[in-house]
Amino acid sequence: MRINGGKKLQEILILLYSTAKWGILSVMAGLVVGGAVSLFLYLLENSIAFVSGLPSWRFSLLPLGLLISAFLIKKLAPEAEGHGTEKVIEAIHFKQGLIPLRVVPVKLVATVVTLASGGSVGEEGPSVQIGGGLMSWIAQILRLDVYDRKKLVVCGISAGFSAVLGTPISGAVFGVEVLYVGQMLYDVLLPSFISGIIARIVASSFGVPSLTGKIIAISLDWKVVLLSILAGVFFGLVSIMHVEMLHYVESKFKGINVLWWKKPILGGFILLIVVLVFGTRYLGLGTDTIYDVLSGGQVPLFAFILKSFAMAVTLSCGGSGGVLTPTLFVGATAGSTLARLIGMDSALFGTMGLAAVLAGAANTPITTSIMAMELMGPQATPLAAIACVVSFVVSGHRSIYPTQILSRPKSKVFEVSPLSWGQNLFKVKLLPSKLFFVRYMRALRLKRKR
Repeated sequence: MRINGGKKLQEILILLYSTAKWGILSVMAGLVVGGAVSLFLYLLENSIAFVSGLPSWRFSLLPLGLLISAFLIKKLAPEAEGHGTEKVIEAIHFKQGLIPLRVVPVKLVATVVTLASGGSVGEEGPSVQIGGGLMSWIAQILRLDVYDRKKLVVCGISAGFSAVLGTPISGAVFGVEVLYVGQMLYDVLLPSFISGIIARIVASSFGVPSLTGKIIAISLDWKVVLLSILAGVFFGLVSIMHVEMLHYVESKFKGINVLWWKKPILGGFILLIVVLVFGTRYLGLGTDTIYDVLSGGQVPLFAFILKSFAMAVTLSCGGSGGVLTPTLFVGATAGSTLARLIGMDSALFGTMGLAAVLAGAANTPITTSIMAMELMGPQATPLAAIACVVSFVVSGHRSIYPTQILSRPKSKVFEVSPLSWGQNLFKVKLLPSKLFFVRYMRALRLKRKR
């Protein structure tokens, strides 16, 4: 494509204008979302600390906390139901980027109540929904068109992710990778980077800690590469378990024909049984366990299954919170389990698992490969990247975020309808005729007939 002199100058001026415009908007997004998420995390931290200071009977608050959370969402903002990120993705795809402002305070309070009482959820989903909701509101104040409003909401996703996890590069990429599987929004990449980095600077200034790992020095050879591939297969299977656990438990709670307020109470008592049998490790955020694994500590062999179940119950019965932090817990503990079984370094495989299970469950292999680099340094990153990509492929056509849109299938042997994603939109058809083995055998038979 050739452009004449006048058109070249016009193109440069337009791109400079666009860069300046989105530089201002993305800095604003980072400042606003970074401050809002810092407030949310401050309230959350103090609420958890207050409840933790109560006697052992505090765990009996769990059914009440889940009931209050479900009540707030049902009566004040039904749009805040779920784990947050999938609602922002849905707003971008199907609602022109419109998110009611009431979602922000309701989601904040409901999540604080859920986590303070012991619910097994994360903090990143609400952070993303708070960021997306604020950016949608500001976009309407500025009278941005639909395209720019969606773009600003994506900046809110990246800023929320970066602020809460402290991984600004992977946070920026997350916002442009999580919307579609098989496609990235490169036109939003620059503002996503700016908003994510600014949000993290703001959060750091308020004392919000970063997710930190252990810098790992390891030499690459064919044995460790082969182990990374095999680990990726294992983490892909763990991703399948994690996603299907959430969908299965959700379907069971939806099938219970009782008044809505009885479900959070039932879920609370199920979680209390988990506490009585297995201890309190699987309630709350679980970040202490994640840090233990990343520093080389060991955890119970089946901790990842119990955490996945506790998260599914909390969200399915009416609790509010994110899925990403529990997914990091599942991945890290699954990696620790694998390391113990094959006699490898727990910190290395725990970090690989943390990234690879998220890659498979959220279909974000690029984001998680960068996250692994931010957590454990450049030397071990190739191993984690291999595990992330293999896990992404093995996990198949499913997602922890059911409102993602599948832009292209993971293999040409699948035929996918335009909006075939998630629990209700999922429809993938296998085309055996496109399998290499089938085509080879048919060609062989035709050759013999001749």
